[in-house]
Amino acid sequence: MVDVSSKDATERAASAEAVIALSQEAFDLVVSGAAKKGDVLATARIAGIMAAKKTSELIPLCHPLALSHAGVEFTPDVERHAFKIVASARTTGPTGVEMEALTAASVAALTIYDMVKAVDRGAVIESIKLLSKSGGKSGAFNVGEQSAPAPGPPKPQTRKTAPQVLMGEVAAPKLGNPSSEREALRAFMLHRRLRATEWAKQAAIPVNELYGFLSGRSRHLPAVTAEKLAKAARVSVDAMFARKNDR
Repeated sequence: MVDVSSKDATERAASAEAVIALSQEAFDLVVSGAAKKGDVLATARIAGIMAAKKTSELIPLCHPLALSHAGVEFTPDVERHAFKIVASARTTGPTGVEMEALTAASVAALTIYDMVKAVDRGAVIESIKLLSKSGGKSGAFNVGEQSAPAPGPPKPQTRKTAPQVLMGEVAAPKLGNPSSEREALRAFMLHRRLRATEWAKQAAIPVNELYGFLSGRSRHLPAVTAEKLAKAARVSVDAMFARKNDR
């Protein structure tokens, strides 16, 4: 390994991206939570985080690092039946965390493939690349930029997405446990054989709102969206979420 004992311990951060393209059937199974092996995205997220923590055991010459953060997020691409995976890692130390972020994105993509291969052996991991890094003597790097900005850690990904979640919560009706209602909606779709893309089209709503709730990216469906989906399925919102009517 490279001797980094003379380097100063500074705050380091990196993010990496992987893209996996699936068949329509596999894509629908993932977002609806109906895959035979279970919740694909939740499993892939844990796999990616675990891989980031074990990078030095997987890549022979990587230094073992004490990570202060490791995260994996998913963005569905409805038109291409694909998922963009963005992994992030941070530490304070003498060497960077680029390999930790890349390893997390790679293993998350491989986990998705493993969990859908029974229905889609032709799924393709299209790309794996570093998006950004900061800290250290070489400074910052952002993909697509010819010259890097001044060194400094990027803002955590969660800070950028938090306002979207809060808006969803404000617009949503009074709900119970988000996880139980998400599972109830998945069960409802499975029982009615509803495909997310087709159902959203019938309800005239943005399909990403439905995918966001099913994949866990948003805590609740907006009230208007829930009402339109229920109307398209010809049921009440309470029935769709398997809520008990106490009136």
